[in-house]
Amino acid sequence: MKMEHPKPNLIFQDQNILVINKPPDLLSIPDGYDTTLPHLKSVLEPDYGPIWIVHRLDKETSGVMVLTRNAESHRFLNAAFRSHDVQKQYHGLVAPAPDWREKVIELPLAANADRKHRTRVDSGNGRPAWTRCEVLKCYPYGVLLSIEIRTGITHQIRAHLRSNDLALLGDSLYQAGLDTQPIFASRVMLHAREITFPHPGTQQTVRFSAPYPEDFRAAYSELAATRDLDGVI
Repeated sequence: MKMEHPKPNLIFQDQNILVINKPPDLLSIPDGYDTTLPHLKSVLEPDYGPIWIVHRLDKETSGVMVLTRNAESHRFLNAAFRSHDVQKQYHGLVAPAPDWREKVIELPLAANADRKHRTRVDSGNGRPAWTRCEVLKCYPYGVLLSIEIRTGITHQIRAHLRSNDLALLGDSLYQAGLDTQPIFASRVMLHAREITFPHPGTQQTVRFSAPYPEDFRAAYSELAATRDLDGVI
Protein backbone atom coordinates (compact mmCIF):
# COMPACT_ATOMS: atom_id res chain seq x y z
CA MET A 1 0.00 0.00 0.00
CA LYS A 2 1.33 3.43 -0.95
CA MET A 3 2.02 5.61 2.08
CA GLU A 4 0.13 8.90 2.15
CA HIS A 5 2.26 11.90 3.00
CA PRO A 6 0.91 15.08 4.62
CA LYS A 7 0.09 17.89 2.21
CA PRO A 8 -0.03 21.62 2.96
CA ASN A 9 -3.37 23.41 3.03
CA LEU A 10 -3.58 26.33 0.61
CA ILE A 11 -4.26 29.71 2.25
CA PHE A 12 -3.82 32.02 -0.77
CA GLN A 13 -2.57 31.95 -4.33
CA ASP A 14 -2.10 34.30 -7.27
CA GLN A 15 0.31 34.42 -10.20
CA ASN A 16 3.21 35.48 -7.94
CA ILE A 17 2.90 33.60 -4.65
CA LEU A 18 1.48 30.63 -2.81
CA VAL A 19 0.75 30.93 0.91
CA ILE A 20 0.37 27.58 2.63
CA ASN A 21 -0.12 26.03 6.05
CA LYS A 22 2.69 23.48 6.30
CA PRO A 23 1.79 20.37 8.28
CA PRO A 24 4.26 18.95 10.80
CA ASP A 25 6.63 16.24 9.57
CA LEU A 26 6.98 17.67 6.07
CA LEU A 27 10.38 18.94 4.94
CA SER A 28 10.75 22.44 3.53
CA ILE A 29 13.65 21.37 1.28
CA PRO A 30 14.98 17.97 0.15
CA ASP A 31 16.71 15.84 2.75
CA GLY A 32 20.48 15.73 2.23
CA TYR A 33 20.70 12.01 3.01
CA ASP A 34 17.42 10.64 1.64
CA THR A 35 16.22 12.56 -1.43
CA THR A 36 13.13 10.32 -1.71
CA LEU A 37 11.53 11.90 1.36
CA PRO A 38 8.64 14.24 0.49
CA HIS A 39 9.26 17.99 0.66
CA LEU A 40 7.37 21.12 -0.33
CA LYS A 41 8.36 21.19 -3.99
CA SER A 42 7.71 17.48 -4.48
CA VAL A 43 4.18 17.63 -3.06
CA LEU A 44 3.13 21.05 -4.42
CA GLU A 45 4.58 21.25 -7.93
CA PRO A 46 2.36 18.50 -9.38
CA ASP A 47 -0.66 20.69 -8.55
CA TYR A 48 0.70 24.24 -8.86
CA GLY A 49 3.65 24.09 -11.24
CA PRO A 50 7.17 25.36 -10.48
CA ILE A 51 7.68 26.99 -7.07
CA TRP A 52 10.63 28.71 -5.43
CA ILE A 53 11.43 28.32 -1.72
CA VAL A 54 11.94 31.68 0.01
CA HIS A 55 12.26 30.61 3.66
CA ARG A 56 12.09 27.41 5.67
CA LEU A 57 10.41 25.82 8.65
CA ASP A 58 11.94 22.87 10.47
CA LYS A 59 10.40 19.52 9.59
CA GLU A 60 8.50 19.29 12.89
CA THR A 61 7.32 22.92 12.83
CA SER A 62 3.89 23.59 11.34
CA GLY A 63 2.42 26.80 10.03
CA VAL A 64 2.28 29.57 7.48
CA MET A 65 4.85 29.88 4.68
CA VAL A 66 5.06 32.00 1.54
CA LEU A 67 6.40 30.45 -1.66
CA THR A 68 6.93 32.16 -5.01
CA ARG A 69 5.83 31.08 -8.48
CA ASN A 70 8.42 32.89 -10.60
CA ALA A 71 12.05 33.96 -10.35
CA GLU A 72 11.28 37.69 -10.17
CA SER A 73 9.01 37.27 -7.14
CA HIS A 74 11.64 35.03 -5.58
CA ARG A 75 14.29 37.74 -5.92
CA PHE A 76 11.90 40.37 -4.51
CA LEU A 77 11.03 38.38 -1.39
CA ASN A 78 14.62 37.28 -0.83
CA ALA A 79 15.53 40.97 -0.70
CA ALA A 80 12.60 41.66 1.67
CA PHE A 81 13.85 38.95 4.05
CA ARG A 82 17.41 40.34 3.93
CA SER A 83 16.20 43.85 4.75
CA HIS A 84 13.96 42.58 7.58
CA ASP A 85 10.78 43.72 5.82
CA VAL A 86 9.17 40.37 6.66
CA GLN A 87 7.67 39.81 10.10
CA LYS A 88 7.06 36.30 11.42
CA GLN A 89 5.12 35.38 14.53
CA TYR A 90 5.24 31.92 16.05
CA HIS A 91 3.12 30.31 18.75
CA GLY A 92 4.68 27.73 21.04
CA LEU A 93 3.63 25.59 23.98
CA VAL A 94 6.37 26.06 26.55
CA ALA A 95 7.21 24.61 29.97
CA PRO A 96 7.66 25.50 32.73
CA ALA A 97 5.67 28.72 33.13
CA PRO A 98 8.16 31.64 33.26
CA ASP A 99 7.99 34.33 35.95
CA TRP A 100 7.67 37.07 33.29
CA ARG A 101 4.93 38.01 30.84
CA GLU A 102 7.09 39.60 28.15
CA LYS A 103 10.79 39.36 27.39
CA VAL A 104 13.26 40.27 24.65
CA ILE A 105 16.20 37.87 24.36
CA GLU A 106 19.28 39.23 22.62
CA LEU A 107 22.01 36.63 22.94
CA PRO A 108 24.48 35.67 20.18
CA LEU A 109 24.05 32.12 18.90
CA ALA A 110 26.32 29.57 17.26
CA ALA A 111 24.69 26.78 15.25
CA ASN A 112 25.96 23.17 15.33
CA ALA A 113 27.77 23.96 18.57
CA ASP A 114 27.96 20.41 19.95
CA ARG A 115 27.84 16.76 18.92
CA LYS A 116 24.05 16.81 18.82
CA HIS A 117 24.10 19.78 16.42
CA ARG A 118 22.40 22.06 18.92
CA THR A 119 22.53 25.84 18.69
CA ARG A 120 24.14 27.42 21.74
CA VAL A 121 24.62 30.88 23.21
CA ASP A 122 28.17 31.92 22.32
CA SER A 123 29.26 35.45 23.23
CA GLY A 124 32.61 35.04 21.49
CA ASN A 125 31.77 33.42 18.15
CA GLY A 126 27.99 33.57 17.92
CA ARG A 127 25.91 35.61 15.47
CA PRO A 128 23.59 38.35 16.79
CA ALA A 129 20.08 37.02 17.45
CA TRP A 130 16.88 38.78 18.58
CA THR A 131 13.78 37.05 19.94
CA ARG A 132 10.74 38.61 21.59
CA CYS A 133 8.44 36.45 23.72
CA GLU A 134 5.00 37.29 25.09
CA VAL A 135 2.84 35.04 27.26
CA LEU A 136 -0.65 34.75 25.74
CA LYS A 137 -2.12 32.19 28.16
CA CYS A 138 -0.64 31.01 31.45
CA TYR A 139 -1.31 27.72 33.25
CA PRO A 140 0.35 26.05 36.25
CA TYR A 141 2.56 23.79 34.14
CA GLY A 142 3.28 25.89 31.09
CA VAL A 143 2.25 28.69 28.74
CA LEU A 144 1.11 29.52 25.25
CA LEU A 145 3.84 31.85 24.02
CA SER A 146 3.85 34.29 21.11
CA ILE A 147 7.35 34.54 19.65
CA GLU A 148 8.73 37.05 17.17
CA ILE A 149 12.17 36.75 15.62
CA ARG A 150 14.15 39.29 13.59
CA THR A 151 17.02 36.97 12.78
CA GLY A 152 16.87 33.50 11.28
CA ILE A 153 19.51 31.33 12.94
CA THR A 154 18.87 27.58 12.97
CA HIS A 155 16.97 26.59 16.14
CA GLN A 156 17.05 30.21 17.32
CA ILE A 157 13.76 30.01 19.22
CA ARG A 158 14.66 26.74 20.89
CA ALA A 159 18.15 27.92 21.89
CA HIS A 160 16.93 31.25 23.26
CA LEU A 161 14.20 29.53 25.27
CA ARG A 162 16.73 27.04 26.68
CA SER A 163 18.95 29.94 27.74
CA ASN A 164 16.04 30.92 30.03
CA ASP A 165 15.55 27.34 31.32
CA LEU A 166 12.48 26.83 29.11
CA ALA A 167 11.68 24.34 26.36
CA LEU A 168 8.91 23.76 23.85
CA LEU A 169 6.72 20.77 24.66
CA GLY A 170 8.03 17.75 22.78
CA ASP A 171 11.53 19.20 22.34
CA SER A 172 13.76 16.45 23.70
CA LEU A 173 16.86 17.94 22.03
CA TYR A 174 16.83 21.11 24.15
CA GLN A 175 15.15 19.56 27.22
CA ALA A 176 18.34 18.15 28.73
CA GLY A 177 18.92 19.42 32.26
CA LEU A 178 15.36 20.65 32.77
CA ASP A 179 12.55 19.04 34.75
CA THR A 180 10.45 16.37 33.04
CA GLN A 181 7.83 17.95 30.82
CA PRO A 182 4.30 17.87 32.26
CA ILE A 183 2.60 16.82 29.01
CA PHE A 184 3.70 14.35 26.35
CA ALA A 185 3.94 15.72 22.83
CA SER A 186 5.03 13.63 19.87
CA ARG A 187 6.81 16.55 18.16
CA VAL A 188 8.12 20.03 18.93
CA MET A 189 5.05 22.20 19.66
CA LEU A 190 5.98 25.21 17.53
CA HIS A 191 3.62 26.73 14.96
CA ALA A 192 4.27 29.59 12.54
CA ARG A 193 1.10 31.54 13.24
CA GLU A 194 1.40 34.69 11.10
CA ILE A 195 3.56 36.25 8.38
CA THR A 196 3.55 39.84 7.10
CA PHE A 197 5.45 40.88 3.98
CA PRO A 198 5.36 43.20 0.94
CA HIS A 199 3.57 41.51 -1.95
CA PRO A 200 5.99 41.08 -4.88
CA GLY A 201 3.34 42.11 -7.40
CA THR A 202 1.75 45.12 -5.71
CA GLN A 203 4.44 46.03 -3.11
CA GLN A 204 1.54 46.43 -0.66
CA THR A 205 1.91 44.90 2.81
CA VAL A 206 -0.07 41.68 3.22
CA ARG A 207 -0.64 39.48 6.25
CA PHE A 208 -1.62 35.82 6.46
CA SER A 209 -2.23 33.50 9.40
CA ALA A 210 -2.53 29.73 9.75
CA PRO A 211 -4.78 27.76 12.13
CA TYR A 212 -3.22 25.26 14.54
CA PRO A 213 -2.96 21.61 13.49
CA GLU A 214 -4.84 19.01 15.52
CA ASP A 215 -1.84 17.81 17.54
CA PHE A 216 -1.09 21.36 18.66
CA ARG A 217 -4.73 21.87 19.66
CA ALA A 218 -4.71 18.60 21.59
CA ALA A 219 -1.54 19.47 23.52
CA TYR A 220 -2.89 22.95 24.26
CA SER A 221 -6.19 21.53 25.51
CA GLU A 222 -4.32 19.19 27.84
CA LEU A 223 -2.23 22.07 29.15
CA ALA A 224 -5.30 24.27 29.59
CA ALA A 225 -7.20 21.51 31.41
CA THR A 226 -5.21 22.30 34.52
CA ARG A 227 -6.24 25.82 35.46
CA ASP A 228 -6.06 29.27 33.87
CA LEU A 229 -4.03 31.48 36.21
CA ASP A 230 -4.95 34.66 34.37
CA GLY A 231 -8.66 33.95 34.04
CA VAL A 232 -8.66 34.98 30.39
CA ILE A 233 -9.74 31.79 28.65
